[in-house]
Amino acid sequence: MELISSDERNQLFESFAHDAFHLELRDDYSIPNEDGPFRAWLDGAEEDDSYMAPWLQLMKGVTDAGKTVRRVRVVTEPHAPYIRWEYISTHVNEEAGESIRWLPRHEMPEGLVLPVAGNDWWLFDDETLAVGHFDESGRVLGSEIITDPSVVAECVRVRDLLWGTSVPHNEYKP
Repeated sequence: MELISSDERNQLFESFAHDAFHLELRDDYSIPNEDGPFRAWLDGAEEDDSYMAPWLQLMKGVTDAGKTVRRVRVVTEPHAPYIRWEYISTHVNEEAGESIRWLPRHEMPEGLVLPVAGNDWWLFDDETLAVGHFDESGRVLGSEIITDPSVVAECVRVRDLLWGTSVPHNEYKP
């Protein structure tokens, strides 16, 4: 399996035409550029989203061009510290144009089998998947690109199901 870097995956945002969707299934993400701000927040510092500036600029450009960027975050309740931190900073993602919804893990549709071995994924224009892979400690290894129509179709089905059952950020009260 060939993996591309997060920077290479982000280049997909420059070429998609209509819709990008992210399914997030982890209660913690060990992303190096977040380590400092997350630890500072755990130590009582005020929210500082400056590390997100490149991402927010990318999202603003994409959504200002009329494209949609959506996420469903499937989370365990009560929330892990990382998810609590992510929740309080979600407003900056939405201000940049993303639409974010939350789905408590215990409210997942019964019997749902998640595609691509239960990994997180980005789906671009119902055609291309970027499936996230992580090591044992939760660090991002990279993304696997999948264009197989049957795998993509299953992800489209799951996206539509979870988008319809998840709660918009401004209505979700953990």
